[in-house]
Amino acid sequence: MVRENYEKICAGEEVREHLIQLREELKEENGRREFAYLLGGDFSKLCGLLSHEDPKVRKNAALVLGKMESEDLLPVLFDAYRKEKTLFIRADYLKAMSELDYRPLLPGLEQQLAALRDVQEWQPEEWKHVSEEIRMLQTMVLRCSGVRHHRFSGEKEPENVILLTNRRQREVTAEQVQKGKITMLAGGVRVDGASLKDIRQIRTYTELLFPVKTRTLPADQPAQCGELLAGPILMLLDRIYNGAGAFLFRVELRGQNTGNSPRGEQSPRGERGAASGADLFCVGQYQEKKGIYLRKFSDALEKASGARLINSVTDYEVEVRLVLRKDGTFAAMLKPSSSFDGRFDYRKEVVASSIAPVNAALTVYLAKPWLKEGAQILDPFCGVGTMLIERSRAVKTGTMYGLDLFGEAIEKARRNTQRAGCIVNYVHRDYFTFTHEYLFDEVITDMPQTAPEGTRGALRELYHRFFETIGKLLKEEAVLVIYSSEPNYVLESVRIWNEFRIEKRFLLNEKNNTTVFVICRKI
Repeated sequence: MVRENYEKICAGEEVREHLIQLREELKEENGRREFAYLLGGDFSKLCGLLSHEDPKVRKNAALVLGKMESEDLLPVLFDAYRKEKTLFIRADYLKAMSELDYRPLLPGLEQQLAALRDVQEWQPEEWKHVSEEIRMLQTMVLRCSGVRHHRFSGEKEPENVILLTNRRQREVTAEQVQKGKITMLAGGVRVDGASLKDIRQIRTYTELLFPVKTRTLPADQPAQCGELLAGPILMLLDRIYNGAGAFLFRVELRGQNTGNSPRGEQSPRGERGAASGADLFCVGQYQEKKGIYLRKFSDALEKASGARLINSVTDYEVEVRLVLRKDGTFAAMLKPSSSFDGRFDYRKEVVASSIAPVNAALTVYLAKPWLKEGAQILDPFCGVGTMLIERSRAVKTGTMYGLDLFGEAIEKARRNTQRAGCIVNYVHRDYFTFTHEYLFDEVITDMPQTAPEGTRGALRELYHRFFETIGKLLKEEAVLVIYSSEPNYVLESVRIWNEFRIEKRFLLNEKNNTTVFVICRKI
């Protein structure tokens, strides 16, 4: 079919249709190899089509040339791009060039990007295509020149921040705030006049957001929202970051019908967050596809900022979060990238069942009154080591052991623990076959969500076996700190093996009953 399509193109028969078919065939490596052999380095016919009267022929010819992996085609494509007057296909020339090593063209691409940004007014029907061209140019320039991140410098002056927390345990974070006025929110804590140096030492909040003070943001006007937010966002960024130049951002919508959880909190079982869900963003009678809405908002924000704010879905420095209020307006917030936080930088590697580090830190904080300095500690189901690492952060420990049946988790735990600067003895072994020469003061663990047999009855049996056997590894008056989404299995086991008593239980999530138990051995 490659040969047949090319012969039809050369003969001038339904050129556009055969170019489209040829593009499909060139998506496969075998198709590209066959076509390259057929052409033998002669691109003259395809290059000639860049002057064809039909703009869609020009577009498809450019995209085919981009698949040819020949840098000799770059000047031809760039020259055709600069001469192209039809706006809706200009970005396709850039897509074709982006397939090649276009670094020699970087000065020309930067010049074109600056020229497009300098135009103050575009007609609405033009801006859709121009904005696509600008985004493509930005992507190519950034890919080539790299990203210069700014250095955070906001610890000198008090700031207003919102700390999103576990909804059931907001007070845990509030009581750790040393400076500033505290206001309790439904999903966290607002601190006005906070010391960011102190705030960044708190390990129990899920996210830190900077509220952006601005005029009313009507949610059904994406372009107006972007225009209104540009100035206040830049003022905030210039205050908390050092360094000139543009900031890369992404946009996140939260609230009713935006396809995201309005709660702003992680799933209590670790890495799994809110699903993207709905496809439409709705406010009253206003409906528009979410992607189009975000593009309009981002385009307006970039333009109003004079290109000091650049939309980028990867390697961004800040997230612009728009939270939909009940009255149909937005609250705007700024979330720094993960590099700003740094609290859990050690945790680079995870497995599917890994507990979120903030939940491990919350568990340890809740249990802190019962933790013993210099304790010998065991985690029978340690995963990637998060619970033990967080335990070592809270109160000085003695020897720590982590067990897991999953070998990959153990290897990842070792690497995470090395980054954290901790010492943990990890053993790739089933807890139920483990023996040790001395007894432990503490057990701290995230109980398994499933048993090897995969049934609810098997998981219940696993809990029973755990409480039946764990006493053999514990000293008198030892403490167990259990993070579990099956609190009834814990309660049932403690009733059966009455050498244990529950000192305290903390509910973390009422929907799935995730609970932290502090259990003492009573001998």
